[in-house]
Amino acid sequence: MIPRTRIRNIGISAHIDSGKTTLSERILFYTGRIHAIEEVRGGGKGATMDFMPEEKLHGITITSAATTCQWHDTQINLIDTPGHVDFTIEVERALRVLDGAVMVLCAVAGVQSQSITVDRQMKRYHVPRLAFINKMDRTGADPFRVVQGIRDRLQLNAVLLQYPIGSEDQFHGVIDLVEMTADYFEGENGENRVKKPIPESLRDEAQQACDKLLDTLSLFSEPMTEMLLAGEKIPKELIRETVRQATLSLEFTPVLLGSAFKNKGVQNLLDAVALYLPSPVDREVVKTAESVSVYPNPDASLVALAFKLTVESFGQLTYTRIYSGALKPGDTVYNSRTEQRVQIGRLVRMHANKREEVKVAVAGDIVALLGVDCASGDTFCTGEPLVSLEKMFVPEPVITLAITPKKQEDSDRLSKALNRFQREDPTFRLSIDPESGATLISGMGELHLEIYLERIQREYNAEVYVGNPAVAYRETIGQQATFDYRFKKQSGGPGQYAHITGWIEPTDQPFVFENRVAGGAIPKEYIPACEKGFREAMESGKLEGYPVTGVKVVLDGGSYHPIDSSELAFRSASHQAIEGAIAKAKPYILEPIMLVEVETPNEFMGRVQGDLSSRRGLLLGSETMQGYTVIRAEVALARMFGYSTELRSLTSGMATFSMEFACYRQS
Repeated sequence: MIPRTRIRNIGISAHIDSGKTTLSERILFYTGRIHAIEEVRGGGKGATMDFMPEEKLHGITITSAATTCQWHDTQINLIDTPGHVDFTIEVERALRVLDGAVMVLCAVAGVQSQSITVDRQMKRYHVPRLAFINKMDRTGADPFRVVQGIRDRLQLNAVLLQYPIGSEDQFHGVIDLVEMTADYFEGENGENRVKKPIPESLRDEAQQACDKLLDTLSLFSEPMTEMLLAGEKIPKELIRETVRQATLSLEFTPVLLGSAFKNKGVQNLLDAVALYLPSPVDREVVKTAESVSVYPNPDASLVALAFKLTVESFGQLTYTRIYSGALKPGDTVYNSRTEQRVQIGRLVRMHANKREEVKVAVAGDIVALLGVDCASGDTFCTGEPLVSLEKMFVPEPVITLAITPKKQEDSDRLSKALNRFQREDPTFRLSIDPESGATLISGMGELHLEIYLERIQREYNAEVYVGNPAVAYRETIGQQATFDYRFKKQSGGPGQYAHITGWIEPTDQPFVFENRVAGGAIPKEYIPACEKGFREAMESGKLEGYPVTGVKVVLDGGSYHPIDSSELAFRSASHQAIEGAIAKAKPYILEPIMLVEVETPNEFMGRVQGDLSSRRGLLLGSETMQGYTVIRAEVALARMFGYSTELRSLTSGMATFSMEFACYRQS
């Protein structure tokens, strides 16, 4: 068995079209996992990690794919995640269970909108990362500008570990600033890494870059500081250990260079993954919802997190990270959410959509369970008391479509498809329009729902009529309002009685409940029923029936009847009290605002800015690079439907754009 210290659980994340899947394909090739390189858009079989038909059709990653490979004495459990913001939940749940990550950036575009989102997700889960500046062969490649962008826009202490040997079509290799050697990549697929002396013309620049690296690292190492002051040569082992410790403490971000498509620099990245990213042992403590510490000890009680589900013909496939203990087929464990016993059948290790049987999985492993019935985010454990790992962040959907089956026989198939998709994807929501009775599907964007509509037809052979997209508006309140509500019903026999007082006020959280009841005015056993009533009232606002958000409810008093009071009475009182209070608190509508980033040739810049302004867009700024401009703006989602077609028309098909949710704002 491989020592825990030689395992790396890593993810590859980036903005769309930065080359993540191309990089993953090279990693699998150089580690001997595959024996032929396929391209994302190169015909043939398509990239290994993009195995869904929709991924091959659209040329993008839609679902995160897991695999395991071996680089020298290190086992790398790798998850390739989507770059498109519509599938951000895939990145979210991958980073929730990974120990380290590789953030890929384009050498031309640098830090883009989804790069910022990915950075925010990595920081949320305290994931150490390497940065890999890809596409060094592209016209306009400038790694130094990208590094400055990482420092300025992401607020990371990013420093190059390598210096480029040329760029654009003259990109030949990299200078390793730790070894102070030049690395070239020869052979048909760059498989032969050849170390040579640094070219004479680059020696001074490489030495300056090395000095800058050592100067930054000396902040994290007293021995290095003393040796630099004494003018002594710094041992390579000390440099590497300092980079590793500073990376693990999230105080330093090593930056590497390459071109995955041109087969340059990938082996150096694999070396860096093994040298600088954490093992499961380095990550050490994981906190549970009960603030219990979990250590990666294979001999301790089992604690494991189900972080992703896919439903297949044989049943459910549950991707699971083992945090503590060991798991093997035939074991009986507890699901801490349901408090039910679960029998483990088969365990497999995934390689994209292929599986390999596993006899035992221990702390630090990522495996899949076959045929286990559970929900995404459930914790499996064997110890006493039962513990629950903290849930992952799930963003709210921003767009809704109404769908109806075309024929009666499509109805059952559609129902099966929607129930499955809702189970697999926490950002895919299902509801019924109370007026029309139509089925409503909600998601993160037009592409997100378009993919599911394609899957309904391809996988379930069900045809549907699709209505126009609708924006997921919200309602909120503009001021504080009090409530003093008495719920009283008498209909012969036991009655219903509940009395509550308090107030509501605006907050920047979706919902906050604070209990300030003192002196037993309301018995403790009725407080959860009050909170439930408050939450139910938030599901539908009084203005347009949209969900209510941004409300803090403070319950400070009331009264009860020893016979007539019940949980149902306090729940009903709370529901009706809040409805009345919201009506007095100056409610208003919120609409989702999107952060839009357009990359356009310079000659179309004026047209694009004018069009964004006509959509009530707030222009945030622009950045001009060689031959093109990146424009950033905030635009209401309602004004962005069909934008891709309009943008193609404005720019002769030469501009691209990305869009992600920014915030809710008064409409």
